[in-house]
Formats: sequence, structure tokens, C-alpha cells
Amino acid sequence: MLDNLKKYRIILASNSPRRKDLLSGLGVDYEVRTLPDVDESYPDTLQGGDIPLYIAREKAAAYCNLLRPDELMITADTIVWLDGRVLGKPRDREDALQMLRDMSGRTHEVFTGVCLTTTAWQRSFTSQTEVRFAALTEEEITWYVDKYRPMDKAGAYGVQEWIGYVGVEYIAGSYFNIMGLPVQRLYRELKTVE
Repeated sequence: MLDNLKKYRIILASNSPRRKDLLSGLGVDYEVRTLPDVDESYPDTLQGGDIPLYIAREKAAAYCNLLRPDELMITADTIVWLDGRVLGKPRDREDALQMLRDMSGRTHEVFTGVCLTTTAWQRSFTSQTEVRFAALTEEEITWYVDKYRPMDKAGAYGVQEWIGYVGVEYIAGSYFNIMGLPVQRLYRELKTVE
């Protein structure tokens, strides 16, 4: 599958182990290339899905001078959106605990922005998934944060971990988007690459 990509060397510009696993699951040969300290700030005027899309494009811009004509680079960013605010990666343990308290018994959205970039063109998209958490006890929240240490995850949780097993009541949209890469949509986009 995806024979149309053979003329490209695929570059995943991410250290995320989940993104690596998900891209590998598509059967795509790729290499990882990362830069230290890529700026992930965004204008305060952006809302919801516009935020990770902006960041994915900014990540791509940081790599543009390093991209060769035969390379196709994939950049992505994921946020959790609750009550009109971003729940990004937690600053510390207390921040992680508070994020999970805030989402307990409520519905939030997960947005991932993905950008495909070559030296000749760029295309990008946003994927949205709605997630409803069951009411979680303080004991469950504390146990999860202390055992799994979700400090590298938007919203302080991994849906593929224990908290997803016991806490997620409902999902509308891509499950894999919650993990950080909407692979079904990415596959559709990659199929159209010429």
C-alpha cells in the first residue's frame, strides 16, 4: 500500500513513542528527525483545533531548511480542549491531578493538527474527537498520575493506559487521534500524494 510514496523518504518530526507506533502501524517506512526546543507557542486569539494546526505548521517551518527535495515530513501537535481552554502537557504532578479532576464526569475534545511538507508543497488538516470521562474518584486520579506519570501527554492522560480503560465512557471520532495521530485520516491524505 501507499506505493505512491516510494519517491519520498518519509520523515516523522516527533519523539512521541505513540506517534512512532501509529505511523509504523500504517506500514510506512520512515525515519525520525527532531530538533531541540522547537517553539510550541501560539497566538492567544486561536481557539480549539486552530491551535494544534498552527503549532504543526510552525514545527514544519522549523525544519524547512533541513528538508531535501526527496523528503516528505510529517509534523503534528495534539491538545485537549475543555471549557474554552487548552489542557496541554502538565507542568507538574499537581497540574496533572487538576486536569484530570477538571475532566472527571465531563466531555472534552481532543484536536490534532497534522502537517505534510515537502520542498514543493504543504498540506495540513485537523482531526477532532469528543471524549467523555466517567466520574473519577480522587484515589483513582492520584493512583493513575503517580503510577503512569503522564507528564508528556496532552490533558495528562493516555487513552491507551489504565485511565482510558476505566474512565472513558464515550468516544465520537478517531480513537487514534486521542493518542496523538489520526492515522485513518493521515492514510487518506498520504494516498493522494503525488
